[in-house]
Amino acid sequence: MAAWILLVCALITLQAVFALSDCGVAPLNTRIVGGQNAPAGSWPWQVSVHYQSSHICGGTLISDQWVLTAAHCIKTNSLSAWTLYFGRETQAGPNTHEVKQSVSQVFVHPNYNNSYLNNDIALMKLSSPVNFTDYIRPICLASSSSQFYNSTSCWSTGWGKLRENETLPANAPLQEVQIPVIGNKQCSCNYIPATDANITQQMICAGQQNKGACQGDSGGPLQCKQGSKWIQAGITSFGVPCAQAGFPEVYARVSEFQTWITNQVAGANVGFVSFTSSGTDTDSSFVCPRVDQLFFSFTTLTTSIFFLLLITL
Repeated sequence: MAAWILLVCALITLQAVFALSDCGVAPLNTRIVGGQNAPAGSWPWQVSVHYQSSHICGGTLISDQWVLTAAHCIKTNSLSAWTLYFGRETQAGPNTHEVKQSVSQVFVHPNYNNSYLNNDIALMKLSSPVNFTDYIRPICLASSSSQFYNSTSCWSTGWGKLRENETLPANAPLQEVQIPVIGNKQCSCNYIPATDANITQQMICAGQQNKGACQGDSGGPLQCKQGSKWIQAGITSFGVPCAQAGFPEVYARVSEFQTWITNQVAGANVGFVSFTSSGTDTDSSFVCPRVDQLFFSFTTLTTSIFFLLLITL
């Protein structure tokens, strides 16, 4: 009996190690360059977060029972209002590989600032674990030692708007876009004209003109590939919609929240991986132009067009 118990414990341990080391692997994702429509299974950790039967935000599966999303997506503490969809391709269906789950707990970061969207991160615990398939798998999370240099190439995904005034058709598949990271010094400089914005160390910026996230993409991932693994660098948070020149989108910086995430998931197999950029970080030597020059460059911008990347209900 003792030997059998030891064997069972060993198998459980091996399964846990396998689950942890297998994060960030997308067997059906073979792309190298950018596109628009994401083929089924390309981003198996992508979650569609539904509030009262409507898609409002994205999220990412980080273990068999935990989903990461944005704090500003959490509209209510009523658990019955939430349904999460995994393996979803379109919002209209049919979605052959889809699994849906209810939520048993929601945790919003205690220092989330609703005015400036600092610490824009939340966790949702599933009522029961999901089974991993080629279409449903967890992503790796950037650990606290990660470095994402300026111009690091990453991907943003979601079912949000295609443009500020163009909604994604319900029968269209999950969208993907390849975008560069923008260093925090440069991003802070870019956002000076938008006086409501304050770029902090808990944020990471990415995007370029006509390429980026939009309303409805909130809570979804900014993901970067290292070797064979995809690592989540950010959680879609806010911007000047959508993908306007000089205004990269802003994401919650996942690496800043390793301790908080670890404490909330209480022993769940969440894979943290250190992302290391190569070369030199050009943002470290970035010097912002004079404020008067910046405002001259953005004479058509008014702070009234500074919106959160929130859902369209």
